[in-house]
Amino acid sequence: MTVNMTKGQAISLQKSDGGTLTAVRMGLGWQAAPRRGLFGSRTREVDLDASAVLFADKQPVDVVFFRHLVSDDGSVKHTGDNLVGGAGSGGDDEAILVDLQRVPVHIDQIVFTVNSFTGQTFQEVQNAFCRIVDETNGQELARYTLDGGGQYTAQIMAKVHRAGGGWQMTALGNPANGRTFQDLMPAILPHL
Repeated sequence: MTVNMTKGQAISLQKSDGGTLTAVRMGLGWQAAPRRGLFGSRTREVDLDASAVLFADKQPVDVVFFRHLVSDDGSVKHTGDNLVGGAGSGGDDEAILVDLQRVPVHIDQIVFTVNSFTGQTFQEVQNAFCRIVDETNGQELARYTLDGGGQYTAQIMAKVHRAGGGWQMTALGNPANGRTFQDLMPAILPHL
């Protein structure tokens, strides 16, 4: 059963039978919003990019994004860059796979971001979401839908962090500005 998350909500990443999740996929989807023009409505392609920043004791130690598809330890993998979006309310346009069992013990948080590499604002995006899926069986565990557009070019979407003996996901949904994950670091740090 999928949990529809709200901003700031946290959920445990334990299986319903009490077992622990071993691998999850953070999927992101979006569509270009139609824009009204002189000759009717049209859409302009939007290139959003998903990134995962791995932290150890509030310090960034690795990042996975379209130019570095696999973390140095191999536990986090980006499936590839989607330059136009399109799935929106359906499937994932970009996905980041996390093998929770392989994440080194010193990594205590993984923050997922999405940014408009081309600098378009979220006013030009609709049906944007992030979701977490149990990669072993394809079951969607949680979904966070971005609220309507805005004059920002990025979102600090969610984080997966260690909690007790397992992992927890927190929906963040904080708007930010920047074309790359590096631009977003000052906006990420308050959420650690």
